[in-house]
Amino acid sequence: MNKREEQKKIREQKQREAEQRSARQKLVAKVAMFVLTPLVIIVVLYAMMGQGEVYSPIEIAEVDHVRGNPEGVKLVVYADFQCPACATEYMLVAQAWNSISDRTQMVYRHYPLTATHPHAWTAATYAEAAGRQGKFWEMYDLLFINQAYWSTLGDTAVRAEFEGYIEQLDLDVEQARVDIRAEDLIQKIRNDQRSGTRSGVRGTPTLFVDGRLVPTPRTSAEVVALINEAAAS
Repeated sequence: MNKREEQKKIREQKQREAEQRSARQKLVAKVAMFVLTPLVIIVVLYAMMGQGEVYSPIEIAEVDHVRGNPEGVKLVVYADFQCPACATEYMLVAQAWNSISDRTQMVYRHYPLTATHPHAWTAATYAEAAGRQGKFWEMYDLLFINQAYWSTLGDTAVRAEFEGYIEQLDLDVEQARVDIRAEDLIQKIRNDQRSGTRSGVRGTPTLFVDGRLVPTPRTSAEVVALINEAAAS
């Protein structure tokens, strides 16, 4: 065998080895695709199912907490029970409520800012637990009215305080203790947060009137004016 033939044989050997490596890589890729694709699909579906449906400020869901006139102006409030500004907004809406309730459908959605308000999440869970026993709005009132007090408590004391509100409302405390840990209750709060973030909520309180983000009212008269303007349009 001369030198040229030897070189040709070496090139052919290298080409065969390269083709074999390529074939092995393609096989590995096919196996990986076969194994991983179903796993990816499962993970995505699980995430979608686990997160639940999210509603915009113009949509009213069965899981929403609603009061007022179903045919009225939609006032959607994203708030945090431990947020002082939300307590002020609560007071203003409460003062205006008698004047606007006949033409307003109010929706409360949770947006607990846990980084700055350590009890906000716990307060939201107890409000939801009270809602499961038919008294969300009553618990909503108690949480905002007493916010200045319970915000100063430690974790154990604040839970005892919230359970005191549950008792005050003649609700089942043991059932509330179970409900605050229920996955669907927790997911409801998370979905409210996701809904708010998608809709442009960056702080609390944030109000939407008929789906439109509006400035936070500074007086009860401004609350009434917002509703009157929307009802007239």
